[in-house]
Amino acid sequence: MRKLLFVILSVALFACSQQKGYKINVNLEGAEGKIILEQRAEGQWAGIDTADIVDGVAVLEGEVAFPDMYYLSVNGQRAKTIVFVENANMTVSGKADSIFAAEVTGSATHDEFNTINKEIQKISEEYMGLYQEARTAGAAGDTAKANELMEQVEALYKSTNTLQEDFVKNNPASYVTPFFLSRIQYEKDEAELEAMVAALDPKLDEVPAIIDLKAKIEQLKKVAIGQTAPDFTQNDQDGNPVKFSDVYSKNELTLLDFWASWCGPCRAENPNVVATYEQYKDQGFSVFGVSLDRDKDAWLKAIEDDGLTWGHVSDLAYWNNAAAKIYAVSSIPSSLLIDKNGKIVAKNKRGEELGQAVADFLNK
Repeated sequence: MRKLLFVILSVALFACSQQKGYKINVNLEGAEGKIILEQRAEGQWAGIDTADIVDGVAVLEGEVAFPDMYYLSVNGQRAKTIVFVENANMTVSGKADSIFAAEVTGSATHDEFNTINKEIQKISEEYMGLYQEARTAGAAGDTAKANELMEQVEALYKSTNTLQEDFVKNNPASYVTPFFLSRIQYEKDEAELEAMVAALDPKLDEVPAIIDLKAKIEQLKKVAIGQTAPDFTQNDQDGNPVKFSDVYSKNELTLLDFWASWCGPCRAENPNVVATYEQYKDQGFSVFGVSLDRDKDAWLKAIEDDGLTWGHVSDLAYWNNAAAKIYAVSSIPSSLLIDKNGKIVAKNKRGEELGQAVADFLNK
């Protein structure tokens, strides 16, 4: 009887000790108004929880089905900080004017995230410093030094991707893994992504980031090399509708180029696209630009300033550009090479690789 009573009491105490929901104690110096807990869903901010701030302190309480990434902010301010929320007693402390640097404790999941993220931040600070040195060297006319520094920048940037990819491969059951996998997805083709997702613990199937990634993989399969390019129609600079199939059917090879006036890497790549176009346009090569702009004047000015003399279209819908959604574009610049029959023959060729790919196709 005494043994049975001990077991019953132990079970009762264990049950009482289990955390049934989350409690986030927020202490932000200088904060006023309300604390907002949000998630990003389908390109929109979705409010999850709010709490009044009293003397810089607020308490958020609720329950999550599984640990996941949320954003914490002070109402009325744009700055946010990432918090991996799980059903535990958590604390977020810092200053309202630098909430991005707030310290999060009490979440084992957030601790996993923070370990890698701190390494990434350290490397990022290093390569941004080198990038500024490269710009200074370039402005001073020291091209050799600028190029050398940019090679170091590229190597450091790639090392951050390696850190994240290693975490994904070594932690298939971590609720942080979907976040890092989403971050490195842009440089992976559909086959690589599918293999990485298949290697994850099935419990992660309910995480929104994995649900979205699986949907994207299915989209990517439809625009993979060897597939027929999906057709679409958008308006050109003068408001006239242009059908993409009417463009590529007139050329031996067409570069479908997703870009925007506000995209620095796109503008940096434009001179190379112009050079390739000028070199091969008489051999049947052309370019068709799809802009993810929302400001028409900025779009038109960039076309003129960069000397982009080929056809252009845009629905001025920013990341909701209808053609970009069809082609599963989630980062720019993004491009596809398409033959006159609509077959996709290559993807995301930039720099010297673009010219080589065009030459190889036209001279085969």
